[in-house]
Amino acid sequence: MPANAAQAEGPAEERPVLVVDLGGQYSQLIARRVRECRVYSELVPHTVTAAEIRAREPHALVLSGGPASVYAEGAPRIDPGIFELGIPTLGICYGMQLMAQELGGRVDRTGESEFGKTELRTEKGALFAGLPAEQTCWMSHRDSVVAPPAGARVVAGSPSTPVAAFEAPGRGLYGVQFHPEVVHTPYGTDLIVNFLAGVAGAPLTWTAQAVIEEQVERIRAQVGSERVICALSGGVDSAVAALLVYRAVGDQLTCVFVDHGLLRRNEAEQVVETFAGHLEVPLVHVEAGERFLERLSGVEDPEEKRRRIGEEFIRVFEEQAVKLGETRFLVQGTLYSDVIESGGTDGVAAKIKSHHNVGGLPAEMHMSLVEPLRMLFKDEVRRLGEELGLPERMVWRQPFPGPGLAIRIIGEVTRERLEILREADAILQDEIRGAGLYQDLWQSFAVLPAIRSVGVQGDERTYAYPIVIRAVTSEDAMTADWARLPYDLLETISSRIVNEIPAVNRVALDLSSKPPATIEWE
Repeated sequence: MPANAAQAEGPAEERPVLVVDLGGQYSQLIARRVRECRVYSELVPHTVTAAEIRAREPHALVLSGGPASVYAEGAPRIDPGIFELGIPTLGICYGMQLMAQELGGRVDRTGESEFGKTELRTEKGALFAGLPAEQTCWMSHRDSVVAPPAGARVVAGSPSTPVAAFEAPGRGLYGVQFHPEVVHTPYGTDLIVNFLAGVAGAPLTWTAQAVIEEQVERIRAQVGSERVICALSGGVDSAVAALLVYRAVGDQLTCVFVDHGLLRRNEAEQVVETFAGHLEVPLVHVEAGERFLERLSGVEDPEEKRRRIGEEFIRVFEEQAVKLGETRFLVQGTLYSDVIESGGTDGVAAKIKSHHNVGGLPAEMHMSLVEPLRMLFKDEVRRLGEELGLPERMVWRQPFPGPGLAIRIIGEVTRERLEILREADAILQDEIRGAGLYQDLWQSFAVLPAIRSVGVQGDERTYAYPIVIRAVTSEDAMTADWARLPYDLLETISSRIVNEIPAVNRVALDLSSKPPATIEWE
């Protein structure tokens, strides 16, 4: 590749790597791994057409894995014309099997399933260039490719799968039966880099600084000389979005922090102090707790709570915009995971629940949205935050939903129930931080169910609320596992909650992963 090839490239989004989602649990992870290799990627549905792909002029395609058999009725297929575009394409697991079947190879259920770590023998080829001839990989399949497509050469095999990888350089087609995107495949990232740079010739130039420069230019082009307000929540997402917009348009931006009365203990004060001290932009603090409680009165349905909170947020911002003078743009910290979960990738994901930055916005909103983080995952936003100079405590703050404690209270939100949950959550966070586990967890929080249970406290019968502890580990919130907190820590948390909060007599631990559960309860 010429030395000035990167300079000749336009914005990364103009020539992405497209990850075709065939229903696999690792589809989003593949997109993240490609980005970690410094190449911009996007997730697209398997219904995408060859013409739509051609129009994007991608550097490469990756076909994800999937749970189906290529012979199953209703199994995901792709437009066969995609294989004729001449775009370098890597099929992973089901993606490899689909590629083989569509192009004249053979896929069988051999009776030799592989799940977990597997020893791989490789031969010389583009995918394994510079990698050990024998290595460990992660397999998860029942069907196997027993004959690759015409013109393809087998370049890897395992004891149970003779065709574990193939290459057809003349057609730009490559397939691997294992999962290079998971950490259990030690040389998986190296293989992905070999495909991206060695096969597809994609420049490895997508960095935090490049994203900042690109987004600053886009914001300037979108906003022009108009005024902008930014919805600050105190989290890393809105903070990074605010700094990007401020870097782009300077004093045209005013940040608005709405205290909706649904925040954690002392959080509103901390937000004002932090932003006043670290963000050199005007900050308007709106105390609107009574207003939000009134809108939530009598509401139990979680979708309705999200909708009303999102709607009220926008109304508050519009009122502030009037006070500030004519304002046409509103900044929000919407992330790529928010878009995917709200079904915003053209069918890639079924609608799970509306996100407060996406599906809960009123149709008649009177301002246009500026969403500079819309195509970024959480870990990428944190890297931008570090690059922009945000303080560490803000960069690594655990995700907190826009609707706040309202969606951690099951059923109606009242002042009494807010105070109960606020106290329980404060105890939990205090103990998690004291144990040095805060940054090891994706999220840790308390939930207040809409039930009461019988207990005995001080030789008296009580009928009080339970508190549920939720703590998870995750890389991007697309999947999550429940955190194995030490028993001694759990005992301390439970003891403090039932002893310090009279309205609580029981503490439970949520042991659910995502899927099947979501991280938040509502």
